[in-house]
Amino acid sequence: MRSIRLRDFIEDREGCIYAVSNYDNAERIGCILRYVPDAAGERTNPAGRRYKKYDFSESFDWIREHKPEYLDNVHRVPHCDVTRVYKPEEEIADLIARNARVARLISHLSLPAGSYGCTGSLLCGLENDASDIDLVVYGDAWFVAQRRLRALIGRGLIPPMSTAMWRKVYDKRVPEISFDAFVQHEQRKWNRGEFEGTYFDLLYTRDYDNLNAVPPGKGTVLGRATIEATVTDASLSFDNPAVYAVDHDEISRVLSFTHTYSGQALAGEVVEAKGVVEEHGDERWLIVGTTREAKGEYIVSKTLLESV
Repeated sequence: MRSIRLRDFIEDREGCIYAVSNYDNAERIGCILRYVPDAAGERTNPAGRRYKKYDFSESFDWIREHKPEYLDNVHRVPHCDVTRVYKPEEEIADLIARNARVARLISHLSLPAGSYGCTGSLLCGLENDASDIDLVVYGDAWFVAQRRLRALIGRGLIPPMSTAMWRKVYDKRVPEISFDAFVQHEQRKWNRGEFEGTYFDLLYTRDYDNLNAVPPGKGTVLGRATIEATVTDASLSFDNPAVYAVDHDEISRVLSFTHTYSGQALAGEVVEAKGVVEEHGDERWLIVGTTREAKGEYIVSKTLLESV
């Protein structure tokens, strides 16, 4: 079996389903609990089994009570406890066969087989009528999808995001920047939209041959900082974590662990970023998104804001 990677899902011996949140899964799989079997649960899979969906804080409470051995900064599930791996690129054919709306959206993007899939509730067969479409596209194919989405919106085949939807996304993420600045950054990312009344994301994940692009692990925390720097490489800026190589006297990379600040700046732009400084070997990285809400942490493109 191919390596377990970001945006796969796994199922354990008790039938609990987890979203894979890491690339470094060699020893134990880094993930977040999402669905627990529950006879009174509000979600039902194609086989008729009912599940309860857990949000971020609820999932940690459940793990702390029922599986404390999994508890870490994420949930760490041993490979021996995994009974099934859900891979978006492998499950997409079955999903297209049962979900006409997903099939129509994907047909517009015209991506090569094996380069895309769906994650989230759709991957596990636990979606409902209100579920978003979380499209995953791998490696360089993601940038093809991004260009095609921009063209589709420009031609009117997919509508632009409404102000109401932007407000909904902003209120959900509660970022440390103003609504206007948030929208200015988001509108040029071309990584989300509305299709037939449903919100969707284009989510980047690395190809199998590039899983080790960023050394894993937490560094030594040195303190907090706010920096200005020029981005020299933004090729992994839509990844999780988003990575920006920067030209700065002390900081070599800015990483964001919150989706809010993925794709936030282009190579050549000057960013202002506030977060936690970590030492990684002979490098120092600025980490944004050290808490779930990333309170007091942000990345903005000063180049973009000053051009508006």
